[in-house]
Amino acid sequence: MAELKDRLRADLSTAIKSRSTVTVATLRMALAAITTEEVSGSSARELSDDEVLVVLAREAKKRREAAEVFAAAGRDELATRERAEGEVLARYLPQQLSDDELMTLVGEVIENVAGQLGKRPNLGQLGLVMKAAKSKVAGRAEGQRLATAVMAALRT
Repeated sequence: MAELKDRLRADLSTAIKSRSTVTVATLRMALAAITTEEVSGSSARELSDDEVLVVLAREAKKRREAAEVFAAAGRDELATRERAEGEVLARYLPQQLSDDELMTLVGEVIENVAGQLGKRPNLGQLGLVMKAAKSKVAGRAEGQRLATAVMAALRT
């Protein structure tokens, strides 16, 4: 049973009672995205907490990107709303790694992969290093940010 999904539902109920419109709209959107993910595919299933986190991270990224687009277009009121929705979603996501923490983690992964390969990995082993790094990062850094860090480390 997904405890995170239950927490979202409980927080939605609290937000409705406190008349917090941004929180209500954001949590409803998040729960709808989770439900959509659950019924997609050949059969309906209950998402695990890790899968719910993936959905929430995807929705948070959409909010950040939309806020940037609205801000660039001079639509500050819409950008502000998107940022507020992103902040609501951020409450449920794991703490993001700092740049230094990310580089340290990537270095450790490369050393581990080098031990398995018997030589220093290069850009040719990017996929192998990314796969290992993704499992270590576990939602604490976006994929693009992780890929940039891995490529920078492999080039040195």
